[in-house]
Amino acid sequence: MSNEVNLGQGSVGKLLLKLAVPSITAQIINLLYNLVDRMYIGHLPEVGAAALTGVGVTLSVIMVISAFAALFSMGGASRASIMMGKQKKEAAENILGNCTTALVCIALVLTVVFQVFGYQVLMMFGASENTIGYAWSYMQIYSMGTIFVQLALGLNAFINAQGYAKTGMLSVMIGAGCNILLDPILMFGFQMGVQGAAVATVISQGVSSAWVLYFLCSRKSFLRIRKKYLKLSGKVLWPCVALGASPFIMQFTESALIVSFNVSLYKYGGDMAVGVMTVLSSVMQFAMLPLQGLTQGAQPIVSYNFGAGNMERVKKAFYCLLRACVIYSTVLWGLAMIVPQMFMHMFTQNAEYISMGIWAMRVYMAASCIYGIQIACQQTFIALGNAKVSLFLALLRKVILLIPLIFILPQIISNQVFAVFLAEPVADLIAVSTTATLFFRSLKKLMNGSRELAQKESYEE
Repeated sequence: MSNEVNLGQGSVGKLLLKLAVPSITAQIINLLYNLVDRMYIGHLPEVGAAALTGVGVTLSVIMVISAFAALFSMGGASRASIMMGKQKKEAAENILGNCTTALVCIALVLTVVFQVFGYQVLMMFGASENTIGYAWSYMQIYSMGTIFVQLALGLNAFINAQGYAKTGMLSVMIGAGCNILLDPILMFGFQMGVQGAAVATVISQGVSSAWVLYFLCSRKSFLRIRKKYLKLSGKVLWPCVALGASPFIMQFTESALIVSFNVSLYKYGGDMAVGVMTVLSSVMQFAMLPLQGLTQGAQPIVSYNFGAGNMERVKKAFYCLLRACVIYSTVLWGLAMIVPQMFMHMFTQNAEYISMGIWAMRVYMAASCIYGIQIACQQTFIALGNAKVSLFLALLRKVILLIPLIFILPQIISNQVFAVFLAEPVADLIAVSTTATLFFRSLKKLMNGSRELAQKESYEE
């Protein structure tokens, strides 16, 4: 295997660091696509607060689009790594080819759906008469670039899965750099406002996807997109979809979650509460994406060594990942509790928004210090190819716990806006406890099974 690292040898800690740092950097840079848009939009003269709330509603639609990229790429990338661990390169390339075709097909379907029904979807997702104009102006343009989003996000996972972490980071940096450069030029220089932000994002994603395709078709990549593997095969694709169902549901339900928050908050707190939620969801994205960068760095190590049957190395990789995730989530929790105003000022100068946002953030992120445990365990289930448990855990936190709590708690607690924000930490506490219990039991069984197999092989020799 000719790539940047040897996934089967060397210090696991150093290897995780080498793979995770570029992945974390890429995730933070990727976050800038939407954050930079919102920062500029929030500071538009006179209309900034309303425009920020309107574009915040589009976040749920954007997450649906990226969820479909995860459906094919996250499971496909994990399976490709496992096949590489088994020294089955052709099988891994077949997976890459099938997932590429699937990403293109779903992109075309999503583009048509959002162009035809996008306005109605945004109204259903929490836009009001005051904000729908900004939301639709942004989304109508953004959805035209859906194919770029699918290819840039989806295929970059296959670059990282091979151990090309620096190349994966560069793929994101190219697009984000274009976006940061184009945003002020189009929004203020050409006075395009919200539409300028959308055009900048589409162009940037287009550049990023072109770079990713170029790399995966070149000799620089160990796995390459080959014409003979582009024909869809259910036998190849369905196992990838089954494994990708967990991250798909995580992201798709994130959209449903934002809709639930927006609907409930608009009912009890109006447009201001929805605007504050836009900032809080942005900060939570900041919390999630670096954690996802860590898990993306660990995924090739876990999957490759699991495929190779080296369970001790799998265990070491998981514990390195767990420590890193917990440290990061604890630091972010500390900042949210001590200096929440720092995050609010990044998005708005409106004093009323900032005042509400300060206490809301402390409630909303009260249990975020333990979320590192949740994502480390849940994503490792995916890396190990355990589709059923990872799917259940994806449903547990958001669908089974959080979304019902958003509507139940305001019926119990008199301060209804406070109750909506409180749903997040309550769900986190229950979900993390359940996930950790299931994972460590599963890990113990895997380790015991590995030892029994080793003893059997030794006895037979």
